[in-house]
Amino acid sequence: MVFGTRALKEAGIDGAGTDARYLLAHALGLSPDRLILVLQDEMPDGAGERFDAAIAARATHRPVAQITGRRLFWGREFRVTQDTLDPRPETEILIEAALSAPFTRVLDLGTGTGCIALTLLAERPEARGLATDLSEAALAVARDNAELLGLSDRIEFRRSDWFASVGETFDLIVSNPPYIAEDEMAGLAPDVRDWEPLAALTPGGDGLDAYRAIAAGAAAHLAPGGRIGLEIGPTQADAVCQMLRQDGFPAPEVLRDFDGRDRCIFATLP
Repeated sequence: MVFGTRALKEAGIDGAGTDARYLLAHALGLSPDRLILVLQDEMPDGAGERFDAAIAARATHRPVAQITGRRLFWGREFRVTQDTLDPRPETEILIEAALSAPFTRVLDLGTGTGCIALTLLAERPEARGLATDLSEAALAVARDNAELLGLSDRIEFRRSDWFASVGETFDLIVSNPPYIAEDEMAGLAPDVRDWEPLAALTPGGDGLDAYRAIAAGAAAHLAPGGRIGLEIGPTQADAVCQMLRQDGFPAPEVLRDFDGRDRCIFATLP
């Protein structure tokens, strides 16, 4: 592991030691919390080669989740590929707020790995859901995650450009849409900019196009008293709240993340 940490530090990887630990556990087929139990053991056949390959991949700034093929989110493992965003801890704020009120029908727009919709269904056994994405490759990953979590019978996956292929109504709509402005892309960490799907990161322009489409269509797809929850960029709260007010949601609420930045907006349809 010392070799791996050194190699990642030389490649300019933040958190090199932590990443090397996770990648060694992956190479050994162990959970990271069990790694300490085998550090003094001889490396099994093939594990050294797998570790070397994983370190080489991470040195190119490929995300750990893409190398291991999985990410822990809300206590559950989700399959991750280069066709999906890597689920992030900040998105758990959206989950917590969504679970604060009852729902039986949930729509997840731009589902990616499916982590939002599937987590909500796992936490609410009486609920059913529809998850959409424009990417067929992302939908395939989400379907795999539904199967792995035993939720395939309670969720439908559908290719759709936001509401274009959605005719039903729901009592909860959630989305973590692309929101990075075009002129902000160059400043992203290479782990994100060079490896995660462009269409899931930015809609181009000012980064707000997805919110315009979602706000315009949300009221027609919510039952009275239904809620909408959106993850946002830290500078976008005012603009997105204004859109929601204009489209029938009188009192949007902004929620902050662990660092005190605006992170989610929830609003209720009267």
